[in-house]
Amino acid sequence: MEKDSITVGSLARGMQSRLSPIYGESEAKAMVRLIFHSLKGWSLTDMMIHSDNPVSQYMLDKTGEIVVRLLKNEPIQYILGEAYFYGMNLKVNRSTLIPRPETEELADLIIQENGSRKDLRVLDIGTGSGAIAIALSRNLPFADVMAIDISSDALRTAEENAESLHCNIRFMCEDIFRYEPMTDSLDIIVSNPPYIDESEKDSMEKNVLEYEPHSALFVPDNNPLIYYTRIAEIATDALQSEGRLYFEINPRHSSELATYLENEGFADVCVIKDINGKERFIKCRKR
Repeated sequence: MEKDSITVGSLARGMQSRLSPIYGESEAKAMVRLIFHSLKGWSLTDMMIHSDNPVSQYMLDKTGEIVVRLLKNEPIQYILGEAYFYGMNLKVNRSTLIPRPETEELADLIIQENGSRKDLRVLDIGTGSGAIAIALSRNLPFADVMAIDISSDALRTAEENAESLHCNIRFMCEDIFRYEPMTDSLDIIVSNPPYIDESEKDSMEKNVLEYEPHSALFVPDNNPLIYYTRIAEIATDALQSEGRLYFEINPRHSSELATYLENEGFADVCVIKDINGKERFIKCRKR
């Protein structure tokens, strides 16, 4: 077939056939839709309408490059430079984790429980792309949101996301093991810190292991709660009375972490399952 006779429909089908052996048919179709939306701004309906239209050389070259990268297990979010989170398109790159659906659930939990409260002072620890902080800033009325991360590269991405979505968030480059916020200065602390045990690496997918930042993923097997215990220390001092603490967690350590928080004096410690039935979140409050 001559290149000038390749249509939108035949290109899409060819991309799907190349991707399906690795990703499966349904995910391959979803990837192709994302690619066309990123390159052309088209919806699935637009793709159908233009199905018989010829494809430009630019589209052939760009889609070919993207498919090659996908065949090497590179995450499509990094290839396209964006990820969807809580109704927003966020810029992502290899300095940030790709926001997960579970983290959307965490953001939604906080919004549902606090959406009627005004002027809340919120801290997001380990903000990465800024996903949680931005979602809270957009959905909690008049909230004063701060976000910290140890990665200056990640913070630059978070700042760009906040600016593009018109959110006024204070981003700070901080090491949580040295960070000391003001006493009784916060109403909510939220964190999705590194929580995957080093020993779990062998069971993880290549696209995560080979491309996403390990510093934002893994913790030592002999101290899996290292970030949670430090954040709990921060919360003990920085949360005002009745202030709330929210975590995304590794289901392996849910009971251990819940017990630790209770022993540290937090009240109403509650382990919450995600949509897949895994113990993925913990919430509690300062007495």
